[in-house]
Amino acid sequence: MTAITISDQEYRDFSRFLESQCGIVLGNSKQYLVRSRLSPLVNRYSLDSLSDLLKQVITGRNRDLRVAAVDAMTTNETLWFRDTYPFTVLADKLLPEVAANKRPIKIWSAASSSGQEPYSMAMTILELQSRRPGMLSNVQITATDISSTMLETCKAGIYDNLALSRGLSPERRRTFFEDAGDGRMKINDKAKRMVSFRPQNLMDSYSLLGKFDIIFCRNVLIYFSQEMKSQVLNQMAASLNPGGYLLLGASESLTGLTDKFEMVRCNPGIIYKLK
Repeated sequence: MTAITISDQEYRDFSRFLESQCGIVLGNSKQYLVRSRLSPLVNRYSLDSLSDLLKQVITGRNRDLRVAAVDAMTTNETLWFRDTYPFTVLADKLLPEVAANKRPIKIWSAASSSGQEPYSMAMTILELQSRRPGMLSNVQITATDISSTMLETCKAGIYDNLALSRGLSPERRRTFFEDAGDGRMKINDKAKRMVSFRPQNLMDSYSLLGKFDIIFCRNVLIYFSQEMKSQVLNQMAASLNPGGYLLLGASESLTGLTDKFEMVRCNPGIIYKLK
């Protein structure tokens, strides 16, 4: 029987490794999370135990295993139109304001997970285009994630009924999806063409991504140390065009992390504008 227990020292060593690789801080007493996320890899890679897996991941003896372990630890559940208000603000305030500049609009979804956030943006934009023809002629969405597994899911754009039931209205399901067989649905080409997916570790430079008018970095900072949060936010400030906007998760704040943004209350919700 495969051993799935780990010692306190192994947990501390792996926690340090994970933070160094992608900035995620596990904190104390999250052994259960490591066990639940990594145990399936023990059998997949024919290893003797979870301890053996952690040792190989940390020492870097098996690159594929290391990538798979980081993938497993950085994969998070998400849903369509999460928290609702960011997409309302996007349609009612941000897109009309940026469109007034008469140039292509560039949006970044900085942690696309399985694709619900960037595709929710695409649906929001297409709905606005249908209501206000001619206002949004060129909108480009760049979606990034550290997980190669998640990026493949995003690019496929195929979701089962459980995923589709989380935040997606029947009307949007009819409008933006088509049957993919086996009870699954696929995002249609019109929405899919609006989004390009690429890998990005938020600890690395963003310079190759270019400049953006709007950045969604929602429910990401909660996993980082204070130092890493500050680094990410300052790099994102440098990635915004003048007057650009940053949207964080509902429980996230810039307090004590950066002075490059001013708070904008939208009722409901708070967003941040580059100073």
